Amino acid sequence: MNPSPEPVRNVEGPLTIAQLAALAGVSTATVSKVVNGRSDVGAVTRDQIEALIRSHGYRRQRRPAKSAALIDVLFHELAGLYAIEILNGVEEVAREHRLGVVVSELGGRHVPGRGWIEDVLARRPHGVVSVFTGLTAEQTERLYSRDIPLVLLDPTGDPEHDAPSIGASNWNGGLAAARHLIALGHRRIAVITGPDHMEASRARLDGFRAGMDLAGVQIDPALERHGDFQIEDGLVHTLELMGMDQPPTAVFASNDGMALGVYHAAAELGVRIPEDLSVVGFDDLPMAEWMIPKLTTIRQPLKAMGAAAASAVVALSAGERLSQQRIELATELVVRGSTSPPR
Repeated sequence: MNPSPEPVRNVEGPLTIAQLAALAGVSTATVSKVVNGRSDVGAVTRDQIEALIRSHGYRRQRRPAKSAALIDVLFHELAGLYAIEILNGVEEVAREHRLGVVVSELGGRHVPGRGWIEDVLARRPHGVVSVFTGLTAEQTERLYSRDIPLVLLDPTGDPEHDAPSIGASNWNGGLAAARHLIALGHRRIAVITGPDHMEASRARLDGFRAGMDLAGVQIDPALERHGDFQIEDGLVHTLELMGMDQPPTAVFASNDGMALGVYHAAAELGVRIPEDLSVVGFDDLPMAEWMIPKLTTIRQPLKAMGAAAASAVVALSAGERLSQQRIELATELVVRGSTSPPR
């Protein structure tokens, strides 16, 4: 237990987080958690900090007046059209507010290292948009302690995160994919989903399962495969699926990249799409209209999601309160040439 704090001397008015931390003998991150109502602080320490705040008051530090006119955007990787579509939305809002955009990527990792947070704090941007990545608690607290807003786009982990977030109706998209294929007459429907620890991936799979269950169609566990949202996952899993004694007549790939992998496997095996195998993707990236045949997919409004995240950063940096902590934009089934009734 920390010793009782000594009276504050030679300090007029309320105290900053740093001053409260020095008096309590704890880190600034711990004081920030108490100030922001977080529960993950021990009861004794919490009582000590709250007593200091009652005695002396709390003064929020002002963000430096010369903060850079920038929005920082963090991706786990800059590969494919997914990132481009999101950046188009961010830049549209940034141009409107005369802001620049700084882009960072993690080489496929989903948690940034120490160097990234140091660079952001040095730049002092208007805010950070974290796309399909997850910051550590310490990194988040360091942003908050400098009054740098954080907005999550397509978050990877627990939906009960503190930061505001932007996403798509992934569950409804999975449901729509299942219903479309069932309405065409398919019953042996395979699903190739993304990593289990990712919120979007789980929601798409849960929606697909709900669609099958509501239609009374039993799911064969052997037809459920888990990938990593990579083209190769669609290729490898489809080669295995089509080698089964009873192969599927349709595949729901939970992103367009894996759907492209399904196409490559079908070409390698001499399987015709959609005559022998119907395919549904998820995202509706521009490439979907250039695939042969054109891909039936679930449209995810990526550009609108990027714009919504940037708008939230702008509002928060101006001291405004957001009307919603979680914004979920609608998905839409786009029917093209890759689906048809089974033979």
